[in-house]
Amino acid sequence: MIKQVLTAALFLGFVAATSAQTLYTPRDIQKAYNKGTRSPDGRPGKNYWQNHARYNIQVTALPPDRTVKGTEQITYINNSPDTLKGLNMKLILNIHRPGAARGGNVSADYLTPGVQVDSFTAGDKPVKWDNAAASSTNQGIRLPTPLMPHDSVKLNINWHYQISLQSEREGMIDSTTFYLAYFYPRVSVYDDYNGWDRLPFTDFLEFYNDFNDYKLSVTVPKNYMVWATGTLQNATEVLKPEFAKRLEASFTCDSTIHVATQDEVTGNKVTQQNATNTWVWTANNITDMAVGISNHYVWDAASVLVDDKTNRRASMQAAFDNTANDFHHSVQNGRNSLGWLSHNWPGVPYPFPKMTAFQGFADMEYPMMVNDSKQDDLHFAQFVQDHEIAHTYFPFYMGINESRYGFMDEGWATTFELLIGTAEVGKEAAEKLYKNFRVNRWIHDASSFEDLPIITPSSELFSANGNNEYGKPSLSYLALKDMLGDELFKKALHAYMDRWNGKHPIPWDYFYSMNDASGKNLNWFFNNWFFTNYYIDLAITTVTKAGSGYNVSINNIGGFAVPFDVIITYSDGTTGTIHQTPAIWQTNQKNATVGLKTTKTIKSVKIDGGIFMDANEKDNVWASK
Repeated sequence: MIKQVLTAALFLGFVAATSAQTLYTPRDIQKAYNKGTRSPDGRPGKNYWQNHARYNIQVTALPPDRTVKGTEQITYINNSPDTLKGLNMKLILNIHRPGAARGGNVSADYLTPGVQVDSFTAGDKPVKWDNAAASSTNQGIRLPTPLMPHDSVKLNINWHYQISLQSEREGMIDSTTFYLAYFYPRVSVYDDYNGWDRLPFTDFLEFYNDFNDYKLSVTVPKNYMVWATGTLQNATEVLKPEFAKRLEASFTCDSTIHVATQDEVTGNKVTQQNATNTWVWTANNITDMAVGISNHYVWDAASVLVDDKTNRRASMQAAFDNTANDFHHSVQNGRNSLGWLSHNWPGVPYPFPKMTAFQGFADMEYPMMVNDSKQDDLHFAQFVQDHEIAHTYFPFYMGINESRYGFMDEGWATTFELLIGTAEVGKEAAEKLYKNFRVNRWIHDASSFEDLPIITPSSELFSANGNNEYGKPSLSYLALKDMLGDELFKKALHAYMDRWNGKHPIPWDYFYSMNDASGKNLNWFFNNWFFTNYYIDLAITTVTKAGSGYNVSINNIGGFAVPFDVIITYSDGTTGTIHQTPAIWQTNQKNATVGLKTTKTIKSVKIDGGIFMDANEKDNVWASK
């Protein structure tokens, strides 16, 4: 109790010392500060913990048979200070069951019986399981023996499911091509601020997973190839020697190597000719595993230098139908993504050994994999792949709770897509796409739900989820970058990422890390962008002569602290531009005055926010009479 009081006092003292404006903190988050698991300087607290597991999963898939069978052994380690009398299991594929909570109607092809658990033991003792009752994406189980702090329990689960005919994030791509994602029963996250993650998975939410160690064995018929998260351990056992050599060569090659071509795949020349082959993959300290299977996809690969200090390279691979023109560019586009993200923004070396682009339907990220749809426009295909690969950092390098705070990963991926797009296609084209795809649909929709605060939990949103997770938070990150400058912004961002790599940050960890690492009180900015119903709408009210120049008075009708340019046209036909960072709104978030020193006569003044699109541009121009 004394420690809790002291921690709370320190927290309140920190807030008082750093800001006259405090940030709303929910009561469950306050408890984390009181317990010392989170620190008010944005670091993990001295009492921070998170649980961990080791998964050994064996899967058998025999297309075109839609039944996927699996067994798994889980060693679940309780690092918490709590005694766990039971566990909460995640069964995400139960979203396919009739009657499951979803964001909208689905076709009959989407529906399946969900996950069917055939047996379940904990510590070699049977655990009661009722598949009929386990209709949701969460299922609590009672352990035969309570799991004490810092102890572990071994689980053995046999299960099967029917792959969905309608492929979205996972499912059947075609009759002999499957994408397996979220396919195994897992222990859900038990964390320091919320306890068990029991949020039902719905098709408009994403995920929250622990960092675990995995061994995954996938058994498929001969002539089927498998791509998965992690490192393939037995290439020479499943591939014929020539193809194993090509794959190995790609790990040190900049140029695309055709590991398996169309003629070779359809000619059944690629895999070992056993009745079945078992492909074995391993990955440590990662949040999930995903798998692609096909007997007719071609396979390209190359690699790229991602860490100059260690000369470490990452493999970039692609698996796709040979008719997909855009995917023939995936490996080189992916090399560009991995290299650029590693060296520029966020400027953190790609942390994993490889990345695979798999042709599917989801345009969705997974650890070390993306499941992207075919695009006719090559630039847009690169844009989509860039976005999904950017997710490597959020939520896979940082264990984001996407189900509650989707803006913590989607907002960053949206930001990085603009920054890398600027390098790829130029500022004008990248910003045009960003405005049309990310900002326009929000800023010109006056519906009240579009102005809900970004901090609103994703699980409580529906219609506003897209804009609250993508466009608005991305603009906040870019506004902060504009205000701090690239060097200080990157320094603070890296501090946040270093502190929470492999852990579970929440929004307040981001806010307070940026405060601490930048050495600035940014609470006013975070309150403005994340905790209000604001939008973007500036207006010039007056332009008046003032001494040796003019004063331009601007109302912030919408409220967001945005940067903007003041563009001046003089009576002699010359022009000038003055940039204003969001700092102009720090002392008064509703009104600001921009002083223009000039001996010339001003003919007109315009304010232009660029990507910070204005809801009403008609009052953004002043002209002399």
